[in-house]
Amino acid sequence: MAHIVIVGAGLGGMPMAYEMREAARPSDRVTVIANTAKFHFVPSNPWVAVNWRQREEIELEIEPLLKKHDIGFIHAAVTRVHPEQNRVELDDGRSVDYDYLVLATGPRLAFDEIEGLGPQGHTQSICHVDHAAHARTAWERFVAEPGPIVVGAVQGASCFGPAYEFAMIMETDLRRRKIRDQVPMTFVTSEPYIGHLGLGGVGDSKGLMESIFRDKHIRWICNAKVDRVEAGKMYVTEHDEDGKPKKSHELPFSYSMMLPAFKGVEAVYGIEGLTNPRGFVLIDGQQRNPKYPNIYAVGVCVAIPPVEATPVPTGTPKTGYMIESMVTATAQNIRAVLDGQPPVRKATWNAVCLADFGDNGAAFVALPQIPPRNVNWFSHGKWVHLAKVGFEKYFMHKMKKGTTETVYEKVVMDALGIMKLKGN
Repeated sequence: MAHIVIVGAGLGGMPMAYEMREAARPSDRVTVIANTAKFHFVPSNPWVAVNWRQREEIELEIEPLLKKHDIGFIHAAVTRVHPEQNRVELDDGRSVDYDYLVLATGPRLAFDEIEGLGPQGHTQSICHVDHAAHARTAWERFVAEPGPIVVGAVQGASCFGPAYEFAMIMETDLRRRKIRDQVPMTFVTSEPYIGHLGLGGVGDSKGLMESIFRDKHIRWICNAKVDRVEAGKMYVTEHDEDGKPKKSHELPFSYSMMLPAFKGVEAVYGIEGLTNPRGFVLIDGQQRNPKYPNIYAVGVCVAIPPVEATPVPTGTPKTGYMIESMVTATAQNIRAVLDGQPPVRKATWNAVCLADFGDNGAAFVALPQIPPRNVNWFSHGKWVHLAKVGFEKYFMHKMKKGTTETVYEKVVMDALGIMKLKGN
């Protein structure tokens, strides 16, 4: 009998628990440890922030869901991983031993790297449902007294899609309220160009997003570093192609949402051989840590180098389907090891992304996510908004049922040539 411990119960952790339970032997124990009692569907946070969703609509109680599938649950924060001792330390004083550990922690949000950034400072966030609920309260105050908006992603950020998504959702909501004409909007990003997305662009994402921004009267500043944020004012330095300061901007705002850079969580930060200098977990092609092969990692906590050097630092995003492919590879590799076989499964890291713009949206398919690619496609239209709404309902249904891939999903993805595992 082996004890498989999964740390985290988000978009990576919950599917990991379900797939691991299915892949494991009947005698094996699977336990999830999370610092929250509720799962929430992160991609819907922008809707919560403008009051298009209530947080209760995108949350699920974790323990009852896992219990139905014979998966243990511990509601506690992991304060430290002790890989030499095969145990994790919890904030309530307990320790949990493991035979195999899967880290699906998500990131630590590095608001502290920029003065005045984040919900404890002067900008909003949509990275967590708590932040989105806070942003909604600020949004209701804002629309009562509209003014300039500054939105985007700071230096070192790796998740750019939600910044574009939230900018367009705000723009749509303002038009519906008939106050768009009272709100100048500026998009500030560390990307070298609009539509880079931390991926070197996908298809004609640059041309399409620039066209949309021009049509919607959204100014943009690229190669931007946010120096500091004060109440109602953001100080930004724009850089040239060589990374040298080019122009300083003082941007007034009445409302701002800026995505932060990510770091690894404190539980693993600084463990030699387990993480890189930013605290992200090092993995090989089978999702295993090279120094501690009984530790695996999936999702945003995984260390992935930038796709390319950029004048201002940008990271590589970990998108939903990419994370799902990591989960499937990890579950099958752990089962192989349990059976005395070498782990050989490799995730494709294919990416399928839907970004809602309120009444339309943008979608891309990147196979694989990191170039060079076999498929490199980007599109825009009203169908994306409908698809994103449908996907929210579908994913929440899967989490309630304890499945990660329905027969219908597999048939459609296979038909499109979008696979989770290499060689399939």
